[in-house]
Amino acid sequence: MARKSENSQALTPSQDTTPAGLSTKSLSTLKSAREKIDKLDQQIIKSINERAQLAAEIGRIKAEAGEEIFNPAREEEVLTNVLQLHKNMGGAVGQATIRAIFRELMSGSRALQKVLKVSYLGPEYSFSHLAAVERFGTAVEFVPVGSIAAVFEAVNRGHADFGVVPVENSTDGRVTDTLDMFLRMTQMIICAEIRLNVHHNLLARCEPNEIRRVYSKPQALSQCRNWLAKNVPQAVLKDVSSTAIAAELAQKEPGAAAVASREAAVHYGLRTLFSDIEDQPDNETRFAVIGNHKCAKTGNDKTCVIFRVPHNPGSLVEALEIFRSAKINLTWIESFPARTSKGDKQEYIFFVDFEGHQEDPKIAKTLKTLEAYCKEIHILGSFPVARIQA
Repeated sequence: MARKSENSQALTPSQDTTPAGLSTKSLSTLKSAREKIDKLDQQIIKSINERAQLAAEIGRIKAEAGEEIFNPAREEEVLTNVLQLHKNMGGAVGQATIRAIFRELMSGSRALQKVLKVSYLGPEYSFSHLAAVERFGTAVEFVPVGSIAAVFEAVNRGHADFGVVPVENSTDGRVTDTLDMFLRMTQMIICAEIRLNVHHNLLARCEPNEIRRVYSKPQALSQCRNWLAKNVPQAVLKDVSSTAIAAELAQKEPGAAAVASREAAVHYGLRTLFSDIEDQPDNETRFAVIGNHKCAKTGNDKTCVIFRVPHNPGSLVEALEIFRSAKINLTWIESFPARTSKGDKQEYIFFVDFEGHQEDPKIAKTLKTLEAYCKEIHILGSFPVARIQA
């Protein structure tokens, strides 16, 4: 039984998608269900186009006011609303599907206003690339670069509107290159965060017992060190700048394997020999979206600051007491060596995330108190709290 395609041309017999062997009653039910789906598809397309027209109008208004096209606060509000609606309606598909649909709707709507340039540590199908797609969707111009420092430079020089950089991993902790660049470019603003549940896979074109080298980024190899030692003890571990480059090398070199994403396996035509080989099953990497524009309040925000306290006993405790007294919850703290003149005692810069937005009166008052106490302080930004994405 032939059905009509979108351009109303009849399908040829070889294109008939009706399953063979169905009863007359089942065929009738199938036809009716498909006709209903076709009508719903028409409604969906109509609604998408109406939504896009409204988004274009909003873009025109924002452009006249000189406002930034990318608005993480508003996008989080939209996602929260639609996910709650989906839940209330007893949605049949998973929330991840709904999120992906609306991510692409918002990405396409942004592109009607302006095609954003987003820089990341490349090449394609690195975890930084996957994080960038998760946050911005696919209707952007991605700008892959060779290092984290180059991501910062791309944004700083205006070659990209935004950059995506890893900040910390649940297994290995801070990403030193990123924190170092925040110290070098304190004017850079964190306007959003991305939490990605990172699953590593062993990819190769050969059999496991033929593997002699395993390539990957140092952090990825570290996150799989126990599994690799147990399962491919004969292999030498080789550091490269990204998991995607590792996959490319595994494609080209005999006896080589890569620790990388499943997307990289598909792109480079590699076999996934083993899946989810990370030592910690809840392995997560947090990324920061950097740019030049502050993010508005959502009511569920974090703020990130870096500060340097006097090099005296108890100085850090006294600084943290300021947050405790204000009943502000710290969500992350890292120390980093400060750049001081040769011969000076070693001092440290502290990176701190905490709940709240810098425009909240309590947060603003606390930051003012901290500023008076510290030798140096920089507010890197306030941004919506991100959901973890599998």
